[in-house]
Amino acid sequence: MIERLRHSDEGQTAPMSTILKVADFSSSAWYGKSRRKEIPGRRGPKCTHSDEEVLKAIHKILQVPVFYGEGYKKLKKRLSYQHIIVGKERLRRILQENQLLQPSRPKPNGVSRQHTGTIKTPAPDQMYGLDIKEFRIQGVKHYLFSVIDHFNDEIHAWHVTPRADRFAAMEVIRQAVMKRFGSVEQGICKQISLSVRSDNGSQFISKDFRKELTFLGIHLSPAFVRSPECNGIIERFHRIINEQVFMIYAFESINQAKEVVGEFIRKYNEQWLLHRLGLISPIEFRNEFEKRTYVDIVDVASEISLKENNENRERYSDSTSVENFLKNCLHN
Repeated sequence: MIERLRHSDEGQTAPMSTILKVADFSSSAWYGKSRRKEIPGRRGPKCTHSDEEVLKAIHKILQVPVFYGEGYKKLKKRLSYQHIIVGKERLRRILQENQLLQPSRPKPNGVSRQHTGTIKTPAPDQMYGLDIKEFRIQGVKHYLFSVIDHFNDEIHAWHVTPRADRFAAMEVIRQAVMKRFGSVEQGICKQISLSVRSDNGSQFISKDFRKELTFLGIHLSPAFVRSPECNGIIERFHRIINEQVFMIYAFESINQAKEVVGEFIRKYNEQWLLHRLGLISPIEFRNEFEKRTYVDIVDVASEISLKENNENRERYSDSTSVENFLKNCLHN
């Protein structure tokens, strides 16, 4: 109506303020009117892949999973490996609509002794975790000894045995030291101040085991009695391998168990995504750390070399000036 009042039959245009005054309208009746064109569809950036394409890629991952029971955040990371970028809330919605969302774990009720402390290991080979996991082969008890690095949750050594004694504990420690340092000679770990965190099992408090650690130059860091949280990193790994291996496979022999456990630990080190590491694997995290450390060492070495060159240049210029001064004195 305002447009009709504004344009007269003679082709003349009246001021808008006059039109609004005559029509008894407020200025917001005109200036508040939206003049933007309506954009069909949802506003914001457009998705590269539709929900159907994302769901199809999810089904492919779940048909041949790397690990069982991964949540939507880890699925988001694995989709990115296929160049499928999807928001976590959108992915969560797609999984929920198709009844594919992994159920969340129940929250613990708490323990009598709260573990409020934390161990932050800033570099590799400073704190190892050692523990035993029991499983069965044809109904007979067998044991898995594992050594994990607190820095990046990487498994350095493991040992499957029918006997959970001090000699098995010594064997897995030697394997870890040999893998990381290439030798088990006396005092090999003394210079780096390596510690091993374990519980108070009879294997780990025995004289032979302690003597072996002393020989290698390793400090024993026992956890509090009845406080598995103090050795929580290796305890967490043993829950993972229990869910991914021991609860699924029915082993026929110890050789089969060693083969399956070895393959799983290899995949774990290379592909298991840890939230505290930024959803990358233990080996990826260590490689990135070593790369950053190498760059820092090169930068420091370059600064030292540049400083030494400047000092030598100043020393050379000083000696040259003294030599010229003596020549001038002799000439005069």
